[in-house]
Amino acid sequence: MISIRRGNERGHFDHGWLNTYHTFSFGSYNDPKHMGFRTLRVINEDRVQAGQGFGTHGHRDMEIISYVLEGALEHKDSMGNGSVLRPGDFQRMTAGTGVQHSEFNHSSSEPVHFYQIWLLPDRKGLAPGYEEMRRPEQPVAAGLRLVASPDGREGSLTVHQDAMIYLGRIAEGESVEHVIANGRHAWIQVLRGSIRMNDDALHAGDGAAISDELSVTMRGESDAELMVFDLA
Repeated sequence: MISIRRGNERGHFDHGWLNTYHTFSFGSYNDPKHMGFRTLRVINEDRVQAGQGFGTHGHRDMEIISYVLEGALEHKDSMGNGSVLRPGDFQRMTAGTGVQHSEFNHSSSEPVHFYQIWLLPDRKGLAPGYEEMRRPEQPVAAGLRLVASPDGREGSLTVHQDAMIYLGRIAEGESVEHVIANGRHAWIQVLRGSIRMNDDALHAGDGAAISDELSVTMRGESDAELMVFDLA
């Protein structure tokens, strides 16, 4: 079973300094039909204007992953971490027992475009933690690359949940298959470009929940970038 979540149906707010889309209910956007999928709780697509950002605020008991598509995202937190994420960089923050952090556009002239993803952790009360994965120095082959997993294998980020996250790049006309193990589920989120997933056309901002399927095949309708969430 495949259920499509169109990008233009997401919650949307344009605050001037922030243009944001919420795939699932978040903040003042409440949609009882879209509260998350399995342990995937938040997929927010944010564009923040130059010199603007989110002031210091707190989180608890959540696995928070950020991925930068364009621009530069500056991060600071109460664990003493401070860095600038650039296109292709990932960050994982375990909020656990509580953490304070801020996120700002590092540039004084260009916007930053990034995705922030929240996963429910496998247990509450974890010690706060932080990890980064920088964009590979050498070009990565087309297909799916593991970027987060419970055991950090293949150099991926370590998440405290039975979830694997893949970053996919598919050239126009090429296809990639993702096999879904028995009893597992998947969410596909298109970040850039367009794909055809089985019989469905998906464009940037579109997502799809997948259950009771043995596999899913994604073909590039144009050069595309996407995330695949493999979930228990």
